[in-house]
Amino acid sequence: MFINLTEVLTNEDKVIARQAEAQISEVSVGGETYSVCDFTPVDFVFTNTGKGRAKIEGRVEFIFDADCDRCLKPVRQKMQLSFVREVWAPDAATDPSAYEEQPFVEGFQLNVEDLLLSEIVTSWPMKILCKPDCKGICPTCGRDLNEGTCDCDHFVPDPRMAAIKDIFEADKEV
Repeated sequence: MFINLTEVLTNEDKVIARQAEAQISEVSVGGETYSVCDFTPVDFVFTNTGKGRAKIEGRVEFIFDADCDRCLKPVRQKMQLSFVREVWAPDAATDPSAYEEQPFVEGFQLNVEDLLLSEIVTSWPMKILCKPDCKGICPTCGRDLNEGTCDCDHFVPDPRMAAIKDIFEADKEV
């Protein structure tokens, strides 16, 4: 979906509030693709901040399906985005590289999906968990530690003591 920004970019002190429907069904982040289940309409406020410049404020909520990063169970996650971006008209950018930094603007048109995908990728959570205290899976046997403990040996020796351990093992007779 495109939104025409001509009126905001050409009229000083102009403020326009608008809602837009995003047609995003999946998001690709870090080599993984996540399906989007629900997307609320995006609430925009466009404010002229000078000749050929505008501030875009946006707010949106969406729900996506992912796997827990610790236990690998499927989880439905809700994400809320609030963002503020500054855009320039093609003829108002003082530095040519400044206009190139806004790939979601084509002429005087705002590409809503491209802007949202950019904001989603930069706001993506580092870890997606099924619950905040998820224990994950055992690295040895693969048991889900949220359902109970396993009998695997999880002892990890102190690496600072490795040199002393090597001395004792060298003196052992077979």
